[in-house]
Amino acid sequence: MPKTTAKTPSKRKPNAAFMKPVQPDDKLSQVVGSKPLPRSELTKKLWDYIKKNNLQDTKKRTQINADDNLKAVFNGKSQVSMFEMTKLVSGHISSS
Repeated sequence: MPKTTAKTPSKRKPNAAFMKPVQPDDKLSQVVGSKPLPRSELTKKLWDYIKKNNLQDTKKRTQINADDNLKAVFNGKSQVSMFEMTKLVSGHISSS
């Protein structure tokens, strides 16, 4: 019978880079607000906006359909993947 060690799991520490506030530009602030906020909070607000406005594609769930506010953030594209969205959003924030 294998012996198990009684090791307490260490709690994950948040990455300081994700906790540092970032400043959304004018286009992104239409979606998440204009105050500086940590990257994790920005992502949360972005997803809240997407869910509230029912912008996630119903058939292909990895696609996000852009409304007028998001189209400005997505460089004029009407639909992007979740992964492309992350890249496009990072172009609209600056470290504060």
